[in-house]
Amino acid sequence: MTPAPASDSSAQHRWLTAEEQRVWRSYLQATTLLEDHLDRQLQRDAGMPHIYYGLLVQLAEAPHHRLRMTELAMRAKITRSRLSHAVARLERNGWVRREECPADKRGQFAVLTEQGADVLRRTAPGHVDAVRQALFERLTSAQQKALGEIMEIVAEGLQPSEAGADLPWLR
Repeated sequence: MTPAPASDSSAQHRWLTAEEQRVWRSYLQATTLLEDHLDRQLQRDAGMPHIYYGLLVQLAEAPHHRLRMTELAMRAKITRSRLSHAVARLERNGWVRREECPADKRGQFAVLTEQGADVLRRTAPGHVDAVRQALFERLTSAQQKALGEIMEIVAEGLQPSEAGADLPWLR
């Protein structure tokens, strides 16, 4: 995000300060490295990427271990197409099954199977250890609290407010 040469339109643009640029790049590097770290741990321990683990967790926490596919896409913040591919893989592994929605012939539920729940039970301790080691053990309790508050503010500010917004799970 280095400023472009001055022109009529760019001269009025508010570029990041040097400190903002430092913070932004540190954030990008840290989140990329953290996601890679967690992906490698989950691939090693369970043969799945972090996104699939997140889908299984969403289903495990849902009533009756089931969610409408659209709801699952919304919670995961991914496109319906990407979710469909992920659920197909999870089905092949026997961790999830799809069920038709009786109230809506076009709708489907994703349902966590007992085998999927077993994978979560076996994988969760190592995943928690990886998160703790990569993030929480590096921060003081005050830093953890501040990070949580900051991320809540950022997430709140990015929540879509319009029904017509271009949202991944509606694509």
